[in-house]
Parts: sequence; structure tokens; C-alpha cells
Amino acid sequence: MALLEITVIPLGATGSGLSAWIAGLETLLEASGLPFRLNDMGTIVEGSADELFAVARKLHEHCFGEGVARVYTVMKIDDRRDKVVSIGDKVASVERASRKQKPEEL
Repeated sequence: MALLEITVIPLGATGSGLSAWIAGLETLLEASGLPFRLNDMGTIVEGSADELFAVARKLHEHCFGEGVARVYTVMKIDDRRDKVVSIGDKVASVERASRKQKPEEL
């Protein structure tokens, strides 16, 4: 499994808020059936590399279908094949390491 972090920004959309656009993209993610988690700066999606590239393309193209002439998309993919990873595993790993390094509080 792989993880995708993606941010899709429709440029030239009216107003400065993007919540309505993001809600539309969230609907597409729900339809994909892939696990995802929205965060303050983008969205994390879990799936095979092929699934992630396909969903990234759908998200990117969606804005054009809504009439925007320019879309800025930033994505990162972590495709780990030596073990299964899921959304939240990396954060949990760092939290475990952090607890090991901190002395016990009295």
C-alpha cells in the first residue's frame, strides 16, 4: 500500500475560501472507496500506487470540469512495499519514539 498527500487548488475561483471546492473533492474521494483523511493543508489517501495516481487525476480534473481555467496540484506519494502502511502509522511511530526519549514524569 501507498500513501498520497495531495492539495488541489483551483486558481481564479471567486473568493478566497476553498471550502466549497474541497467539499466537492471530498465527495469524489468518498466515491473512490479509498481511505482518506482531510487535514489543514491537504488530504492523505491510502491505496495502491495505481489507485492513487488515478484518484489524483480525478481530483485535478474535477476543477476544470467546474469551469476553472487553471489548477495547481501538489502531491507526494510514499509507496512502501516492504510492509503494509496505513493512514496514521507514521504519526504513531513518531509518537512512540517520542515517548521513549522523554523521561517519566513524577
